Order: sequence, then C-alpha cells, then structure tokens
Amino acid sequence: MIPEIGHFALILALGLGLCQAVLPLVGAHRNDAAMMAVARPAAIGQFVFVAISFACLTWSFVQSDFSVLYVANHSQLALPTVYKISAVWGAHEGSLLLWVLLLALWTVLVGRYSSELPEAFSSRVLGVLGILSVGFLLFTLLTSNPFERLIPAAADGADLNPLLQDPGLAIHPPLLYVGYVGFSVAFAFAIAAMISGNLDQNWARWTRPWTTWAWLFLTVGIALGSWWAYYELGWGGWWFWDPVENASFMPWLAGTALIHSLAVTEKRGLFKSWTLLLAIAAFSLSLLGTFLVRSGILISVHAFAVDPERGLFILAFLGIVIGGALTLYAWRAPGLDSEAGFRPLSRETFLLLNNVLLVIATALILGGTLAPLFVELFTGGKISVGPPYFDLAFAIPMIPLVLLIGLGMQTAWRTQEAGPLFKVLKIPALIAVVLGIAIPIFIYGSASVLLVVGIAAAVWIMAASLIQPIRSWRRAKGTTGITRGALGMSIAHFGVGMFVLGVAIVSAFSVEADRSLIVGDKVEVAGYEFELRNLRNVQGPNYQAIEGEVDVTRNGTFVTQLRPQKRTYLVQQSPMTEAGIDAGWNRDIFVALGDPLGNNAWSVRMQYKPMIRFIWLGAFVMAIGGMVAASDRRYRVNAKAKAPSTVPTGEPA
Repeated sequence: MIPEIGHFALILALGLGLCQAVLPLVGAHRNDAAMMAVARPAAIGQFVFVAISFACLTWSFVQSDFSVLYVANHSQLALPTVYKISAVWGAHEGSLLLWVLLLALWTVLVGRYSSELPEAFSSRVLGVLGILSVGFLLFTLLTSNPFERLIPAAADGADLNPLLQDPGLAIHPPLLYVGYVGFSVAFAFAIAAMISGNLDQNWARWTRPWTTWAWLFLTVGIALGSWWAYYELGWGGWWFWDPVENASFMPWLAGTALIHSLAVTEKRGLFKSWTLLLAIAAFSLSLLGTFLVRSGILISVHAFAVDPERGLFILAFLGIVIGGALTLYAWRAPGLDSEAGFRPLSRETFLLLNNVLLVIATALILGGTLAPLFVELFTGGKISVGPPYFDLAFAIPMIPLVLLIGLGMQTAWRTQEAGPLFKVLKIPALIAVVLGIAIPIFIYGSASVLLVVGIAAAVWIMAASLIQPIRSWRRAKGTTGITRGALGMSIAHFGVGMFVLGVAIVSAFSVEADRSLIVGDKVEVAGYEFELRNLRNVQGPNYQAIEGEVDVTRNGTFVTQLRPQKRTYLVQQSPMTEAGIDAGWNRDIFVALGDPLGNNAWSVRMQYKPMIRFIWLGAFVMAIGGMVAASDRRYRVNAKAKAPSTVPTGEPA
C-alpha cells in the first residue's frame, strides 16, 4: 500500500508541475495576475507530493519491503539502518527521485524568497523550473519507477553495492545534487530574463546569490566525493579523472565562471552574453553529467548500469532544454550590446580573461571525456584518455589563471593605474617567491621548477586575498569596513590558494610502497617504520573481514596503530579494502591491506601524503567564502530597486 501511495503522489506532483509550467508563463505573457498567482501554490504542492513519495520509498527501505523491486535489488535484511536510508539514493531510480525532490525544494525556496521581484519575472522563473520538473517527473514515471513491484516478494535483498556502504553515501550525493539542481535556478533566471527582454543589471543581481549557493554546495559535494574515494578505494589518490568525476567538475568550472561574469554584469552592465551563455552551460553540463551516469555508455565506478533507453530520454530532454535556450539566446543576442567601456588594465579585463580560461579548461575536459565515445561511434575503435592528458589540459589554462586571481582582486573597475597596483602587490609577490623556494628546500629537502611555481602560485593567491581584509581591518578596527561580498571573495580565493598548495606538495612529495609482508615484518617508508603486528578475523553486520594491526614508529617513537581491513560482503561476495589512515594537518599516513600472496604473506600498501588535507580544507574554505558572499545584505534589500549603472572604480565585486 505504501509504495502505491508513493507512486500516486508522483502522479499528482506531475499534474501540479504541468500547472506550474504552463499557467504562470501564460499569465506573465497576458499580464493575468490570477494565472501568475498559481505559480507558488503549485510549486509548494508539487514539493509536498514529491516529499511524500520520497518518504514512502524511504519507509520501504527501512522496513525491508522486498516486494518493491528497487528495494530488493539494493538492500538486504542485515544492512545497517543508516545504509538502508542512504540506499534510497544509492542507485538510479532513487537518485533520480532525490533529484526531483531537490528541484522541487529549490523551486519552493525561489518562490519564497522572490516576493520582492516583479510578479511577471518571478512567474516566468517558476514556470521554467516547472518545465524542468515535468521533464524529470516524466522520466521517473515512464522509465524509472522506484515503486515497481516484485511478485512474489524476495525473501532477502541483493544488498547495496559494497562500494556504497559508507557514510560518504549519506552526505556526498545529496550535496552534489543540491549543487547540480541549484544551477537550474540560474538557468531559469536567464531564460526568464530573455523571455521578458529585461536584460538590465537587476536580473544579474537577483541571480547572483542563488548561483553562489549552488556553487558552494557543488564545491563541498565534489570535495567530499574526492575524500570518500581517497579512503574507500584503497588506492590513496584524491582525484582519478574518472568520466563521472569530470561530469561533476565541468559544471563547477562553468559555475565558477558564471559567478565572476554575474559580478561584471551586475556592477557594470557588461558581459551579458557571457553571463547568459554560462548560465545555460552550467545547467546543461549538469544535465550532461546525468546523461553520462545513466546512459550505460561509460565505464566508471560511479556510473549506474541501466538501460540505454533511459539515456536516450535524457539525451532528448537535454536537446530540448539546450536547443530551446540557445534559440532564445540567438533571438535576444542582437540587443545585448552595452555602451559601457573599460580599459585594458581593469577588473573587467581580468574577469574576462578568467572566463576565457575557465571555459577553455571546461572544453578541454569535455573533449577528453567524450573523445572515446565519439571515436567508438564513428570508427568502431576504442581509445583511452587518461590522467596524462587531463593533467596537461587542465594545467595549461590554470597556470595563467592563478596569476590573474591575485591581480584581479586588487584591480579597480573600469580603469587602474599600474603604479598603485604594483605598490600593493609587490610585497605579496615577494613573499610568494621567497616561500615558493624556501618551503620545498628547507622543509622537504628538494625542489624543481614546477614545484616552486606551484607553491609560489599558492602563496601568491593567499597573500593577495588577505590585502583587502587587512586594509579594511586597519581602517575600521574590525571587519565592518568590508562588505560581506568582498570578504567572501577574499575567503574563497584564500581557499583556492590552500587547495593549490596541497596539490603541489602532495604531488611532489608523496611516497608509496607496496610490499609483501608476513606478521612480524617491518619496512621503512618516508622515514616511518611500519610493522605488521597481527592479522585477525572480524565479523561485521553483513561482511567478514581480515583486519591487520600495523604499528607505525618514527625514530623509535610510537606514532600510531592502523587497522586496515580486507572485507568480503556475504551476499555479493565482493572484496573491499578499508584503509587505515592516521590523519594530521600536515600529513597522512595511509595503509591498505591488499590480497593474500600465499605462505601467510599479504600485499600491503603504505603511503606518506604530505599536506593532502589542504586539498579538502581549501575546498571547504572556498565554500565558506561563497556562503559569506551569498549572505551579503544587498541581496536582501528591495529587489525592485534599480541597480546602479556604474560603481566607484575601487568597489569590489
């Protein structure tokens, strides 16, 4: 009965979604207040019914209702309750329902916090979001019904994929999806602005906080996914350039460019074409990621093994959404010119270059990700595009970008004199050069040109990002002299510097060793001595494991004991590696238990990872910066007030 209620709730949500998609748009066109007034109640009703449906599916998992096919395929009686709940979105049907739920939630929030917007404009935004909801609800009901019955019911389930039996499943996908779906709001604002023809600075200001919130959630989601892969897969890497990882990274790059482009459009009325296209691109790349994950055309640890027909549905939906948006853009493009100008040395110039480099990086990653698909499609052959290509393709635009970050933050709008800029930046530049040389030589004992450049770039970004907050603090004896938008920008860029520093050091000084060990053996790696003290059997709720006890010492001093496991899950008989990690702010010690090699010997992987935590910490600092920026009070003032056409040359974004 409960699954049928969930299924019926989705049908009702679809009906309300159709009302939300049609009536407000028609009402805005006719200036019919009654039709426009339907938007918010329809959005709320749609959210309520999707939430009921999601709750019904969750109940089915918690109660182990194996008469539901989706539950039977992705759960079992012995599965811990926390994993039964997170298993709701652990495969295709449930993750799609989560997507629909989050889209409905974003829509409700837009309706709630857009009351100050012109009614016609907000109705168009909600109408576009309704169209997107209808598309995904149809996809769910027609091809991916999570409530399909299994008759007769199974006595026990097939279990959740062992890779997903981790707390990361409870956090990573929801946050990632919040970011993905959040870009639909920026997309809807752009479409609404183009439909209305009202492409002044106001729509950019209205869009900016929503885009920032989506970006920060996506940032955290990607960082948590990287961390999860690091400790769960037993390899010790933090990024694999996996096709589905790329599919999440590309919207992030486009979203980053969009945030900067929105700043220029809001402040100066420039880059309208860039901003509209980036809003379309960010959400389109989110949809592309959905297609890649669900089409069955990728080989990835993240991909859902599903019927390719589902991929065709998404591909058609993708074509309609992108095609419609680009057609609308082509219609409005001739009227997007602005009379405002700027000098070569200005913040506008640096932000334009920022957009160009981020778009180049996105295009290179997109090309590398899709190249194997097109080669197989047109030639029947197979190629593999791996980390060497992506590392080089990403580094090419990123190296000049890190220089531009420091320059752009301190450059005035419209025009900037070179002398004052040099005066402000000479000390951060000197600090960057000195520390870029000193850190690798005096702390780690060696240096290379690439490493010096990487560390210097990281320090350059962090030092430059502190200039404005320090100046404001000196002037105002606190942070009251700086806007939240500017403070958030500084914090986010400081996080970028932390990330770059972590990547540079861990890439240069990581040490890895694979050894065959028996109990009692010792081996030295990176100045640490690892001793396999014991092996014992461990019984988990739905798995059996061999657990090692590895003592780690340094110069005769005990550091830690690590307990890596080699698990075998009982239902699927899948072996899994659970690494033992001793985490510190400046290094990780990583031990993974491999396969038995005979004669009581085991393969053991030991790694030393200096500064790897700065990668994830930097991402979280970026997200904090985004949160501070999105909370700027100017986004909460009367939205109907017209944004100024110009700003003082020194005012930050």
